[in-house]
Amino acid sequence: MATMADEKDKEVYERQGLGARMGFGKRPALLIVDFINGFNDPEAFGGGNIQSAIDETETLLAEARHLGLPIVYTSHVYAEDGSEDGVFNLKMPRMSEGLRRGSRAVQVVDQLEPRPGERIIEKHYPSAFFSTDLAGWLAQRGIDTAIVTGCTTSGCVRATVVDAMGHGFRPIVPRECTGDRADGPHEANLFDMDQKYADVMPLAEVLEELRRLHPAQGTADRNTE
Repeated sequence: MATMADEKDKEVYERQGLGARMGFGKRPALLIVDFINGFNDPEAFGGGNIQSAIDETETLLAEARHLGLPIVYTSHVYAEDGSEDGVFNLKMPRMSEGLRRGSRAVQVVDQLEPRPGERIIEKHYPSAFFSTDLAGWLAQRGIDTAIVTGCTTSGCVRATVVDAMGHGFRPIVPRECTGDRADGPHEANLFDMDQKYADVMPLAEVLEELRRLHPAQGTADRNTE
Protein backbone atom coordinates (compact mmCIF):
# COMPACT_ATOMS: atom_id res chain seq x y z
CA MET A 1 0.00 0.00 0.00
CA ALA A 2 1.35 3.43 -0.89
CA THR A 3 2.06 5.68 2.05
CA MET A 4 1.09 8.91 0.31
CA ALA A 5 -1.48 9.79 -2.29
CA ASP A 6 -0.13 10.11 -5.83
CA GLU A 7 -1.01 12.99 -8.13
CA LYS A 8 -3.95 11.13 -9.66
CA ASP A 9 -5.45 10.54 -6.21
CA LYS A 10 -4.96 14.19 -5.29
CA GLU A 11 -6.76 15.27 -8.43
CA VAL A 12 -9.80 13.20 -7.39
CA TYR A 13 -9.90 14.89 -3.98
CA GLU A 14 -9.51 18.35 -5.50
CA ARG A 15 -12.23 17.71 -8.08
CA GLN A 16 -14.63 16.67 -5.32
CA GLY A 17 -13.93 19.79 -3.29
CA LEU A 18 -12.07 18.18 -0.40
CA GLY A 19 -9.11 19.67 1.41
CA ALA A 20 -10.41 23.20 2.02
CA ARG A 21 -8.72 25.17 4.80
CA MET A 22 -10.63 25.82 8.04
CA GLY A 23 -7.94 27.95 9.62
CA PHE A 24 -7.55 28.84 13.27
CA GLY A 25 -10.36 30.32 15.29
CA LYS A 26 -9.66 32.87 18.03
CA ARG A 27 -9.09 30.66 21.10
CA PRO A 28 -6.95 27.54 20.64
CA ALA A 29 -6.07 24.84 23.14
CA LEU A 30 -3.34 22.21 22.95
CA LEU A 31 -4.29 18.52 23.20
CA ILE A 32 -1.49 16.02 23.81
CA VAL A 33 -2.93 12.58 23.13
CA ASP A 34 -1.36 9.52 24.75
CA PHE A 35 2.28 10.54 24.80
CA ILE A 36 2.72 8.14 27.70
CA ASN A 37 5.54 5.74 28.47
CA GLY A 38 3.68 2.68 27.23
CA PHE A 39 3.20 4.22 23.79
CA ASN A 40 6.82 5.35 23.62
CA ASP A 41 8.19 1.86 24.27
CA PRO A 42 8.74 -0.26 21.14
CA GLU A 43 8.55 -3.36 23.33
CA ALA A 44 5.08 -2.34 24.53
CA PHE A 45 2.85 -0.29 22.19
CA GLY A 46 5.27 2.19 20.61
CA GLY A 47 7.92 2.39 17.92
CA GLY A 48 8.12 4.11 14.56
CA ASN A 49 8.48 7.90 14.74
CA ILE A 50 6.79 8.40 18.11
CA GLN A 51 9.93 9.62 19.90
CA SER A 52 10.57 12.13 17.12
CA ALA A 53 7.00 13.41 17.49
CA ILE A 54 7.54 13.83 21.23
CA ASP A 55 10.69 15.85 20.55
CA GLU A 56 8.79 18.19 18.23
CA THR A 57 5.84 18.47 20.62
CA GLU A 58 8.23 19.65 23.34
CA THR A 59 8.82 22.80 21.25
CA LEU A 60 5.09 23.36 20.73
CA LEU A 61 4.36 22.76 24.41
CA ALA A 62 6.90 25.38 25.45
CA GLU A 63 5.24 27.92 23.15
CA ALA A 64 1.75 27.01 24.35
CA ARG A 65 2.86 27.55 27.95
CA HIS A 66 4.51 30.85 27.06
CA LEU A 67 1.29 32.05 25.44
CA GLY A 68 -0.95 30.78 28.24
CA LEU A 69 -2.97 28.31 26.17
CA PRO A 70 -5.12 25.69 27.94
CA ILE A 71 -3.25 22.39 27.80
CA VAL A 72 -4.83 18.94 28.06
CA TYR A 73 -3.09 15.58 28.18
CA THR A 74 -4.73 12.21 27.78
CA SER A 75 -3.60 8.89 29.17
CA HIS A 76 -4.98 5.54 28.07
CA VAL A 77 -5.73 3.72 31.33
CA TYR A 78 -7.48 0.59 32.62
CA ALA A 79 -8.38 -0.62 36.10
CA GLU A 80 -6.39 -3.48 37.60
CA ASP A 81 -9.54 -5.56 38.09
CA GLY A 82 -10.59 -5.33 34.43
CA SER A 83 -13.76 -3.40 35.23
CA GLU A 84 -12.96 -0.72 32.64
CA ASP A 85 -12.19 -3.12 29.79
CA GLY A 86 -14.51 -2.92 26.80
CA VAL A 87 -14.98 -4.03 23.22
CA PHE A 88 -11.79 -2.18 22.23
CA ASN A 89 -9.86 -4.64 24.37
CA LEU A 90 -11.24 -7.58 22.41
CA LYS A 91 -9.33 -6.18 19.46
CA MET A 92 -6.24 -5.22 21.47
CA PRO A 93 -6.24 -7.50 24.54
CA ARG A 94 -2.68 -6.74 25.61
CA MET A 95 -3.52 -3.08 26.09
CA SER A 96 -5.70 -3.61 29.15
CA GLU A 97 -2.92 -5.62 30.77
CA GLY A 98 -0.12 -3.25 29.84
CA LEU A 99 -1.80 0.06 30.67
CA ARG A 100 -2.96 -0.42 34.24
CA ARG A 101 -3.79 2.60 36.37
CA GLY A 102 -0.89 3.58 38.63
CA SER A 103 1.80 1.97 36.47
CA ARG A 104 4.67 3.87 34.86
CA ALA A 105 3.31 2.85 31.46
CA VAL A 106 0.34 5.23 31.75
CA GLN A 107 2.33 8.24 32.95
CA VAL A 108 3.05 11.09 30.53
CA VAL A 109 6.64 10.89 29.27
CA ASP A 110 9.09 12.89 31.39
CA GLN A 111 9.96 15.08 28.41
CA LEU A 112 6.41 16.51 28.39
CA GLU A 113 5.68 16.27 32.12
CA PRO A 114 2.46 18.14 32.99
CA ARG A 115 2.64 21.18 35.22
CA PRO A 116 0.11 22.29 37.83
CA GLY A 117 -3.00 23.66 36.15
CA GLU A 118 -2.61 21.47 33.06
CA ARG A 119 -5.40 18.93 32.70
CA ILE A 120 -4.88 15.14 32.50
CA ILE A 121 -7.82 13.10 31.23
CA GLU A 122 -8.01 9.33 31.51
CA LYS A 123 -9.65 7.49 28.64
CA HIS A 124 -10.40 3.89 27.69
CA TYR A 125 -11.16 4.27 23.98
CA PRO A 126 -9.33 5.94 21.08
CA SER A 127 -11.01 9.36 21.14
CA ALA A 128 -10.13 11.85 23.87
CA PHE A 129 -13.77 12.96 23.72
CA PHE A 130 -15.52 9.60 24.09
CA SER A 131 -16.95 9.15 27.61
CA THR A 132 -14.93 12.09 28.97
CA ASP A 133 -15.78 15.68 29.87
CA LEU A 134 -13.29 17.15 27.40
CA ALA A 135 -15.84 18.82 25.12
CA GLY A 136 -17.54 20.60 28.01
CA TRP A 137 -14.22 21.57 29.58
CA LEU A 138 -13.06 23.19 26.35
CA ALA A 139 -16.41 24.87 25.67
CA GLN A 140 -16.50 26.35 29.18
CA ARG A 141 -13.20 28.09 28.39
CA GLY A 142 -14.42 29.44 25.08
CA ILE A 143 -12.11 27.25 23.02
CA ASP A 144 -12.87 27.05 19.30
CA THR A 145 -9.67 25.43 17.99
CA ALA A 146 -8.08 22.12 19.07
CA ILE A 147 -4.41 21.67 18.24
CA VAL A 148 -4.09 17.89 18.32
CA THR A 149 -0.74 16.17 18.86
CA GLY A 150 0.09 12.68 20.04
CA CYS A 151 -0.01 9.06 19.03
CA THR A 152 -0.92 7.07 17.23
CA THR A 153 -1.69 9.11 14.12
CA SER A 154 -3.91 6.36 12.71
CA GLY A 155 -5.62 5.58 16.01
CA CYS A 156 -6.20 7.90 18.94
CA VAL A 157 -5.09 11.07 17.14
CA ARG A 158 -7.41 10.44 14.22
CA ALA A 159 -10.33 9.50 16.50
CA THR A 160 -9.80 12.64 18.57
CA VAL A 161 -9.62 14.83 15.47
CA VAL A 162 -12.86 13.43 14.05
CA ASP A 163 -14.67 13.91 17.37
CA ALA A 164 -13.22 17.39 17.83
CA MET A 165 -14.80 18.41 14.54
CA GLY A 166 -18.05 16.72 15.55
CA HIS A 167 -18.12 18.80 18.74
CA GLY A 168 -17.61 22.04 16.81
CA PHE A 169 -13.88 22.60 17.37
CA ARG A 170 -11.52 23.34 14.49
CA PRO A 171 -8.87 20.60 14.51
CA ILE A 172 -5.30 21.64 13.70
CA VAL A 173 -2.68 18.89 13.41
CA PRO A 174 1.00 19.89 13.46
CA ARG A 175 2.48 17.30 11.11
CA GLU A 176 5.71 16.73 13.03
CA CYS A 177 3.90 16.35 16.36
CA THR A 178 2.08 13.08 15.67
CA GLY A 179 3.62 9.64 15.59
CA ASP A 180 2.78 6.07 14.69
CA ARG A 181 4.27 2.58 14.76
CA ALA A 182 4.73 2.53 10.98
CA ASP A 183 5.16 5.13 8.25
CA GLY A 184 2.36 3.82 6.00
CA PRO A 185 -0.57 4.37 8.41
CA HIS A 186 1.02 7.59 9.64
CA GLU A 187 1.27 9.23 6.22
CA ALA A 188 -2.04 7.87 4.93
CA ASN A 189 -3.95 9.20 7.92
CA LEU A 190 -2.27 12.60 7.85
CA PHE A 191 -3.33 12.91 4.22
CA ASP A 192 -6.88 11.76 4.91
CA MET A 193 -7.36 14.00 7.95
CA ASP A 194 -6.07 16.96 5.96
CA GLN A 195 -8.62 16.29 3.24
CA LYS A 196 -11.68 15.76 5.47
CA TYR A 197 -11.34 16.62 9.13
CA ALA A 198 -8.42 18.90 10.01
CA ASP A 199 -5.84 21.34 8.79
CA VAL A 200 -2.58 19.38 8.83
CA MET A 201 0.21 21.96 8.94
CA PRO A 202 3.97 22.11 9.48
CA LEU A 203 4.86 22.91 13.07
CA ALA A 204 6.53 26.16 12.00
CA GLU A 205 3.24 27.41 10.54
CA VAL A 206 1.33 26.46 13.68
CA LEU A 207 3.81 28.39 15.82
CA GLU A 208 3.57 31.39 13.52
CA GLU A 209 -0.22 31.37 13.70
CA LEU A 210 -0.19 31.12 17.51
CA ARG A 211 2.12 34.13 17.75
CA ARG A 212 -0.15 36.05 15.39
CA LEU A 213 -3.11 35.33 17.67
CA HIS A 214 -1.15 36.42 20.75
CA PRO A 215 0.98 39.36 19.57
CA ALA A 216 1.37 40.86 23.03
CA GLN A 217 3.11 37.69 24.16
CA GLY A 218 5.34 37.24 21.14
CA THR A 219 8.97 36.25 21.02
CA ALA A 220 10.43 39.49 22.41
CA ASP A 221 10.20 38.42 26.04
CA ARG A 222 11.16 34.81 25.47
CA ASN A 223 14.72 35.17 26.78
CA THR A 224 13.47 36.49 30.13
CA GLU A 225 11.61 33.31 31.03
